[in-house]
Amino acid sequence: MQYIDGGSVGYNIAVLIKVIPDLEQIKAASGTGQIQIEKVPLRLDILSEHAIEAAVQLKEKYGGKVTGFIFGNNESIPLMKKAYAMGVDEGLVITGYKENNPTLTASVISEKLKSLQFDIIVLGNQSADTYTGLLPGMIASKINARLIGNVLSIEIEGKEVKARKSLEKKIEVVKAQMPVVISVTQETNQPRLPPVMQIMAAGRKTIQSEEYKGQTPSYTLTKSRVAPKSERKKQIFEKPEDGIQAVVRVIKEEAR
Repeated sequence: MQYIDGGSVGYNIAVLIKVIPDLEQIKAASGTGQIQIEKVPLRLDILSEHAIEAAVQLKEKYGGKVTGFIFGNNESIPLMKKAYAMGVDEGLVITGYKENNPTLTASVISEKLKSLQFDIIVLGNQSADTYTGLLPGMIASKINARLIGNVLSIEIEGKEVKARKSLEKKIEVVKAQMPVVISVTQETNQPRLPPVMQIMAAGRKTIQSEEYKGQTPSYTLTKSRVAPKSERKKQIFEKPEDGIQAVVRVIKEEAR
């Protein structure tokens, strides 16, 4: 379904945004070694920022509208403002999500996408907190859309998407008819730093939210969150040349 606004025709683009704990601020409690994540602030996953940039670039080049989706909790709501500042037009945060469950995420997001009929859905090919890489394929299957993964660049002609995608040893060019799900990598683009005026405008925009009230089945059991002990042997050398010889010896032993 092409998006029409004020006489201009473009594309209806969705970007799926993952919110994760700030991994750099996760620490182990002294004494117990228990990993503390409850009070760690949230941030946008870096691949979600690349997805936002890809979606906004498509809008700027071909016209249309970008809608952002976050499936998370109430703390995720303010983070939609960063997506707004980067160029997302509207956003919806679905709250009530308590764990990383790609099956549930795909089901909830897919139902919302089907009701709104998007031409293109963009998301990161994985996320920094789980690295499952399952979500793009699951969503494409549930909404009966084509999937193009690990995309480096995107071109559109009518209802056809042409993309360069990264394989293990080569770059491949593929074409697909809309609707299409596109997963991006860190090599796809460089996320923009929005200017101050756009940040201020984003702060004034309304953030839509709705609560997920379905069941949240758990497929994982966390038995322990204790950080492994790290004990390193230390050697002090008065002469640098003695230290260099010791390092070379260790490297040779590891290379055997």
